[in-house]
Amino acid sequence: MIPLLDLQAQYASIKDEIEPAVLRVLASGHYVLGVEVARFEEEFATYCDASHAIAVNTGTSALHLALLAADVGPGDEVLTVAFTFVATASAVCYTGARPVFIDVDPVTLTMDPAKLEAAITSRTKAIMPVHLYGQMADMDAIKEIADRYGIPVIEDACQAHGAEYKGRRAGSIGASGCFSFYPGKNLGACGEGGIVVTNNDEHARKIRMLRDWGQEQRYHHALKGFNYRMDEIQGAILRVKLRHLEAWTEARRVRAEHYSALLAHSRSVLAPVAMIDRRHVYHVYAVRTRDREQLQHTLRSEGIHSGLHYPIPVHLQKAHLDLGYRPGDLPESEAAAREVLSLPIYPELTLKQVERVAAVLEQDAYVS
Repeated sequence: MIPLLDLQAQYASIKDEIEPAVLRVLASGHYVLGVEVARFEEEFATYCDASHAIAVNTGTSALHLALLAADVGPGDEVLTVAFTFVATASAVCYTGARPVFIDVDPVTLTMDPAKLEAAITSRTKAIMPVHLYGQMADMDAIKEIADRYGIPVIEDACQAHGAEYKGRRAGSIGASGCFSFYPGKNLGACGEGGIVVTNNDEHARKIRMLRDWGQEQRYHHALKGFNYRMDEIQGAILRVKLRHLEAWTEARRVRAEHYSALLAHSRSVLAPVAMIDRRHVYHVYAVRTRDREQLQHTLRSEGIHSGLHYPIPVHLQKAHLDLGYRPGDLPESEAAAREVLSLPIYPELTLKQVERVAAVLEQDAYVS
C-alpha cells in the first residue's frame, strides 16, 4: 500500500528529537505562549527573511488577523481565488468583508494577474493570492498592480513553507504572509498551528495583541481580540521540525522531478508545471486528467491512495452561494476542480514507489 501521506514515517525519523522537546515543555509548567513559541517565532521569521513572526493556533487565524491588521472590515472587498481550501474565503468573511474571486492561470493554478485589475473597485481593501500546492503566485505582476492602487497584498502561503519567487521567500513579499502548520503540511505540527510573518512593525504589534484578547499588557484590553494563541508543545515540536524542513523540501522536489520525468509523455495525465523563476516545494503533486474517477479507481485497486485538492471551487460551495456566483463564472478554476488529482508525495516516499504510481497511471492509459 502506498499512502497519500505518511506522518508515522516522519515521526519515526525524528522521534528521538520530538519526545525530549515535548517532555521539556511538560516539565516546565508553562504551556501557552512561552519560551518555545517565542524562539520558534524568531527562527521562522529568520527562515522566511522577515522581521516578525507571530504564532497563532491555526492558518485560518493567521489569515484572519493579517486581514484585520490591514484594516479590512465590513463593507470592504478582498480579491482572492476560488480554487483553494475554503479557509481562504472564510477568513475574509470573518472580518465582515466580501471575497471577490479572480480566476486562476491555467498553468500555475494561482491568481491570474491579467484578470486582477478589472476587479478592483473603490471597496477593494486587500489582495490575497494563494500560493497553491507549494508554488508561489506571480508576485511581481500582482504587486505592481496592487502598489499602483495602494492596496496591501496578503500572501496565503499556507501550502508554501520555503517556497520562493525570484529568490524571495514566501511570506516576505506582501504586507504579510500566512502559514498553516496543520499536520499534513510540509512543516506540520502534531495538532493545529499557524503563523503570520511581516516586515511591518505596526501590523506585527496589532496581530500580537489580537491573538491574545487584544491585550497590550495583562488585563489591559486595547482591542477586541481573540484567543488565537499557540501552545508551547506545538512551538517545541515545530522548532524541531523546522531544522529538518530544508532536507524534507529537497526530498519532495526530487520525488516531484522523478514523477514529472516519468509522466512527461503520459497519455493519461498532465504533470504540474514548475515555473523557472520559482522554487516549488510540492506540498501537493497534482496532475490533471479528464478521467479522474477511473484513474482513482485504478490506483485504489493497486493499493495506491490519491486525493482531490479541490473538487469544488469555493464560489460554487453551498456555504458561499450567497456571494452570487454561478457555474461558468470562473472557467479555469472550475476546469481545474474537475481535473486535478493528487498523487502520493512526501519525503519518505521511495523513488521505486514513485515509479510504481507512474506505471499504474500509464497502464490505465493503455487499458482506457
